[in-house]
Amino acid sequence: MADLFEAAGLTPAQPAPLADRLRPQSLDEVVGQDHLLGAEGPIGRMAAARRLSSMILWGPPGTGKTTIARLLAKAAGYEFQQLSAVFSGVADLKKAFEQARTRRLAGQATLLFVDEIHRFNRAQQDGFLPFVEEGIVTLVGATTENPSFELNGALLSRCQVYVLKRLDDAALDGLLAKAEVQEDRPLPLEADARQALVNMADGDGRYLLTLAETLFNIASAKPLTIAELGQILQKRSPAYDKDREEHYNLISALHKSIRGSDPDAALYWLARMLAGGEDPLFIARRLVRAAAEDIGAADPMSLVLANAAKETYDFLGSPEGEIALAQVVVHLAAAPKSNAVYKAFGAAMKAAKDTGSLMPPAHIRNAPTRLMKDLGYGKGYAYDHDTAEGFSGQNYFPDGMPRRRFYEPRGEGAEARVKERLDRWAALRRERGG
Repeated sequence: MADLFEAAGLTPAQPAPLADRLRPQSLDEVVGQDHLLGAEGPIGRMAAARRLSSMILWGPPGTGKTTIARLLAKAAGYEFQQLSAVFSGVADLKKAFEQARTRRLAGQATLLFVDEIHRFNRAQQDGFLPFVEEGIVTLVGATTENPSFELNGALLSRCQVYVLKRLDDAALDGLLAKAEVQEDRPLPLEADARQALVNMADGDGRYLLTLAETLFNIASAKPLTIAELGQILQKRSPAYDKDREEHYNLISALHKSIRGSDPDAALYWLARMLAGGEDPLFIARRLVRAAAEDIGAADPMSLVLANAAKETYDFLGSPEGEIALAQVVVHLAAAPKSNAVYKAFGAAMKAAKDTGSLMPPAHIRNAPTRLMKDLGYGKGYAYDHDTAEGFSGQNYFPDGMPRRRFYEPRGEGAEARVKERLDRWAALRRERGG
């Protein structure tokens, strides 16, 4: 046995990783998830009653999904069996189910923990259903992805979904304190460098302990500054997957911050997306949409500027072109807002579908031939520029369709002047019977 350890570059006495040594031994030692594990939390209540339901634990890496499943089985007296969807196939699933069936016949319940459960395909996920329904296993699946998108509806209907929170600074600092007790020495960090270490972890407790173990191992004689910490540890990129939910969450946050007239929040979400590696042209396209949808006629130049920012980035690339995106984000967020055109177009589209193929009134139809003129096409048309106020007040809706008002300007920014003109023209139209 000693030869095997030496061949691997280890010794039998070599300690386990710090994160493993600090793994909680009971549910009340798990940090940051009191909303689930506390006495009034749903998982805490199950553990106290020693009766478990199948569940999906959804949360970012390093928040305790595997630990919670293991301790839950221990608290409830269930046999803990673990599979990874990354390494397991159909044969592994069949073996696990048969072992669970044998235990059940002997009166022993099984908690089957499946890590990265979203990596199983749809057919494999369906394979869980009969065993969950019969109670042969209590399934606890762990995933970092949104279960609504990644898991079968049939499987979700048989499981509770519990959301684990990203660990906050207090929880992470508590983990560092436990690490210092375990190591019987303080981390060699100045106060601001300690906070920087917490920030580096980005809510991931396991990653924080990995970073802390590196610092303990270097055994610095003096506390490290932020600059020295940065030289030793490489900060990883923020959690961001351009093909997954985070992609849509952050672009939604950017758009809604602009709509909510908060340039500071909008700049933050822009920076988050760029730092995560998002395609800046994807962001630029959403900014063009926001200019049309949420600002509209209140500031018509916003659409021009959004397109200009897109063209600027296309011309300059990163990082110079990103300044143009930041500039237009601030402009859009600070601009007066109106979705009146957006709503008007939606209402007009509905009316167009509802009314079918109504023809324009005869006086505004095109009359390029004698036959058309004989049929009355163009007859009685008033050329607006020839009227006293440049406004004839004629009817332009189809015959038989009552006049509709789709566009209701809100009076914000430049739209205030538009509203004045439309109100004046509406009064003239009523006077002239148009």
